[in-house]
Formats: sequence, C-alpha cells, structure tokens
Amino acid sequence: MSGQRAPRCGQIVAELRQRIEAGELAPGDRVPSTREITRQWGVAMATATKALTELRREGLVRAVPGIGTVVEAGRRPVGTGPLPASPHPDTPAAPASSTHRKRGSDQTLTVGRIVASAVAVADAEGVAAVSMRRVAADLGVATMSLYRHVADKDDLLMRMLDATLSQWPFPTDPPESWRDRLTLAARTLWDMFRRHPWLAPTLSVTRPQPVAGALPFTEWVLTALDGRGLDLQTMFTTHLTLFNYVRGTAVNVELEAEAEALSGQNNEEWLDTQEPVFQAILATGRFPTLARLTTAGYDFDLDELFEFGLQRLLDGIAALLEETP
Repeated sequence: MSGQRAPRCGQIVAELRQRIEAGELAPGDRVPSTREITRQWGVAMATATKALTELRREGLVRAVPGIGTVVEAGRRPVGTGPLPASPHPDTPAAPASSTHRKRGSDQTLTVGRIVASAVAVADAEGVAAVSMRRVAADLGVATMSLYRHVADKDDLLMRMLDATLSQWPFPTDPPESWRDRLTLAARTLWDMFRRHPWLAPTLSVTRPQPVAGALPFTEWVLTALDGRGLDLQTMFTTHLTLFNYVRGTAVNVELEAEAEALSGQNNEEWLDTQEPVFQAILATGRFPTLARLTTAGYDFDLDELFEFGLQRLLDGIAALLEETP
C-alpha cells in the first residue's frame, strides 16, 4: 500500500463501493447520509456530499425523497451472476446515468418532482446540500433539464419554502379565544420547523421572502388580535414577536444536527466532555446560584423550553391586551 493517504473523498467512496459490491449494503438499503459520513469519517459536509455525488454518478446509489440515499436496485454483490431483467421501470438494470433513463426521466420531469427532491435532500442533509446538480442526480436527469422548470437555485429555494409551508393549513373553524388561536399557530409552526430543520434558519425576519405559503400564518395571527384594542402596527409587531420566538428557538434544531454530525457527539455527550471545564469555573465561587443548579441537575428538553417560553410570551400579550383601553 502506498505511504501516501488517498484523498478522504476517494477513501469514503471506495469503502462504500466495497460494501455495496460485497452485498453488505443490499439493493434498497440506505447508505450513510452526509451527516453520518461527517461523523463516521471525520470530514467536512462538502466532502461527504461530494462522496455521495460520486456514488450516484457511478450508478451505485440513488436518492429517494423522504427516505434518503439508497443502494441502486439494479446492484448485486460481485460474483452472483448476471442481473435479471428489470421488472419495473423504477428498478432498471442499467446505471442511473444511462441515456435512455435520462431521456425518460426528462419527459416526466415537473416542478413538483424537482421541489420534492430538493426538500428531501434538505430534510436529510441540510439546505447547504441542495444544488441544481445534486437534485438532477437524484432525479436521474441532466442538470440543464431542471432549468426548463426553475430559473436557478434561488428560485428553487423559494419554491421549496412555499411547498413546505403550504403543507400546514389552518383549520376553517378557528378556536374562539385569541390565546388558543395563537397557541395553535405557534405549535403548528414549531411542528413544521421540527419536521424540516432547515426551514427556520432559511426564513428571514429582517428580509422576509415573498412566499405565499407563509402568509396564512400572518393572517391567522392578525385576525386573532383584530378588534381587541390594538392598532395595526402593534398587531403586526406582536405577530413578528411570536414568529421570531418560534423561529429563534427552532434554529437550534438544525444547529444541533450540524454540530452532532461534525463532532459525532449528541448534546449530552458533548456536555459530558465539557464538565471538567464548567466545574473549574464554578469552583471559583463567583456563581453560587448556578453552582447549586449544577449540583441539583437540569434536564434540558428543547420542546419543553419552547412550550415554557410560548406560555410566558402569551402571558405578556394578555397583559398588553388588558392594558389597551
């Protein structure tokens, strides 16, 4: 073996290729996601993405929306004989890059398929992994064919936002109280951010994107507050405060996922490694109340943190409404 190490991307591709060819990863099995690769091999997200792209280029794997990247159905372990005829068009014997398959996929390509594939990539690997080339590879089409349906990556991102936000309609019969309406709106938004971690950091408060799918949330909150003594400016500020609270808390979901992928440790494991440092700081005696809390212990739960903060925020809005003449 050469004394020089092969590039990390090449090593990852070679190892995964070997596992596929040996049958350790069978057709239809999920292969490690980019985040799993960054954790297992200790590489950057860009390297992990490049490795999966190379495996797709070789026709060894393909992406399935809502599932992840799986071994191509036409693959078999080495030495098992010739491949049988494909029983279904979704499981062809030819590699994903064959001209025939690309032509057939191009003919059935739609905006909906493109957006769904992009959302699946973002859900599994983060929005940074989404690119026109990546989505085209997952769909088994030429990259340029996407541009007949979406203008560019920015256009694709806007469509992803709209499609994702539009999946969460509000009920036609709203609760009677303003507090129940705002609670429903906040929890709906929280569930949406939980299911699509990339969504919260992508949406902007200072430069709001003109996405039709986001407007029902705004209209729902404004309607809940309308007629209760607040002027329009205060109503909209209240809406922004509620939205930014939910979004700001949800940003931690994506940040934690990225940190875990890069470090290979969940938040509890990481905190354990930092325990000696924290204890050394507390031992100075400068923070006695915090030291008491540390001794008693604290079970951190992001969902509980969200709910606690939401109720306190609603308490503040209630006080505002009571003070309004």
